[in-house]
Amino acid sequence: MGFFQKISEGLKKTKESMMQKVNQIFSGFRPVDEELFEELEETLIMSDVGMVTAEEICQRLRKGVKERGITDAGEVKALLQEILTEMMEGDTTLHISTKPSVVLVIGVNGVGKTTTIGKLAANLTSQGKKVILGAADTFRAAAIDQLQIWADRAGVEMIRQSEGSDPAAVVFDTIAAGKARGADVVICDTAGRLHNKKNLMDELSKISRVIKREAPDADLEVLLVLDATTGQNAVIQARTFQEAAGLTGIILTKLDGTAKGGVVIAIKQELQIPIKYVGVGEKLDDLQPFEPKAFVQALFDAGEGEETAV
Repeated sequence: MGFFQKISEGLKKTKESMMQKVNQIFSGFRPVDEELFEELEETLIMSDVGMVTAEEICQRLRKGVKERGITDAGEVKALLQEILTEMMEGDTTLHISTKPSVVLVIGVNGVGKTTTIGKLAANLTSQGKKVILGAADTFRAAAIDQLQIWADRAGVEMIRQSEGSDPAAVVFDTIAAGKARGADVVICDTAGRLHNKKNLMDELSKISRVIKREAPDADLEVLLVLDATTGQNAVIQARTFQEAAGLTGIILTKLDGTAKGGVVIAIKQELQIPIKYVGVGEKLDDLQPFEPKAFVQALFDAGEGEETAV
């Protein structure tokens, strides 16, 4: 099953809420007036697109309608899809061309961080890459044990130390193992706690220094795992971690379990952090590289099972 089909199925709840309301706004022969724009803006805000992004979308719509002389509500809907596609576009590639490349994964407890790492490892392994995991979130023994389970499922090696060990020391060992064993990618499960931003920054800074010293020429991705079901709280988390960690990308999980899929648009527009993967199910292959154009198309898809070229 390709990305379009998986994301279309995964967005079912969002389409039933957000897009059903959007379709109602554009149905019939209503005039293209300020009332339409205000109704749309309110719907987008209620769908976790966020106030700032909803205002930006409607401003672009007003401008486009005026420039093109649009008088038909159906054409406004088509313009909305065009605008959202433009807003979502960007570099979603995972940059891992060096050997080894380093991927740091962070995220608060409960977002599916460990599960996501296992799925990412399986995804990269299926591409023929040799992957080694590092259990550098040493705050909880359960997190280390859970990561080991996912490493076994994905068929990859894992480097670990005991609970309470120095996370930077685990990253050091993982990079050393990666170089010694010819790994293409090392993925480290790192700090994800928000109780103290200074401690988080200090810990990640220490890890960054180790990476720069031990793998100075390696590609580095810092990926934040967010739970789509938390809606606007995911945007707040992303903003906090961006300030603390200098994120290179987002992995959005549980998209299939929420009506708040509009948060994808908010994250991209407000924070300008690329979304690199989305989780649309529980299976090992349900973590999918993000395709912006296909995402928007799936959002607007009528759900009749007809896959359009993307």
